[in-house]
Amino acid sequence: MECPILADTSGQERAKSLASFLNSKLIDKAPKNGSFLSITQNALEFNSFIDNELRALKVDFLKGSMGWRLNRPEHETHLKKALGKSTRELNIFDATAGMLGDSMIFLSLGHKVVSCEQSKIIYLLVKDACERAQEELPFLKNLTLINGNSPDIHELNKNLDFDVIYLDPLYPQSKKSSKRSGDIALLKSAIELENIKDIGDEIFHRFRNKAHKKIILKRPVKAPLICNKINYQIKGKSTRFDIYI
Repeated sequence: MECPILADTSGQERAKSLASFLNSKLIDKAPKNGSFLSITQNALEFNSFIDNELRALKVDFLKGSMGWRLNRPEHETHLKKALGKSTRELNIFDATAGMLGDSMIFLSLGHKVVSCEQSKIIYLLVKDACERAQEELPFLKNLTLINGNSPDIHELNKNLDFDVIYLDPLYPQSKKSSKRSGDIALLKSAIELENIKDIGDEIFHRFRNKAHKKIILKRPVKAPLICNKINYQIKGKSTRFDIYI
């Protein structure tokens, strides 16, 4: 993987640590193609040229779409229904953390979450966002964020007796939608850069074959079933949750 890191003088020590983690190098000016990480105003950004246009991705839990969701938990009706009516604190294993959107809702509802992200780049972006938000979002103390292969991480943490395994693999994306959903295009760019294969179906079956209490699989509402042995579904306008117990 080649994802160099751009930082000014004040961010050099942090950049060196990130470069070591990614086995990458430091640069002193932005390249004119490819992808790179940058440290700007103490925040980490992933930058990539997509369709010859430089785009940037910074994860922020305090504003934007994620801030909106956290301030309006009453809108998360389908996600709440997927979790079920339990009033106790749940132990949730988010096997496809991504930008941590749904995990943040789980945490805001009072649950404990172990979130696993295979991409080192995406992991660093959400870790950075958590560090910037921890003072304003005290529920982040109930989050364990791990970089690695989620079935293996789950096996190492099975003593936690998870109530829910949550799966939200990246959706297939059409050329028409790629320009509209810039964040998703950037996530896919990071995954391709790290040569991580699309394992949506494979990862589901690996967890389906494990002992589990409940699997929640998030899918486009019109997508075919991955497995016919489904217990029930929660459907929204564009998204559905397939529940396996």
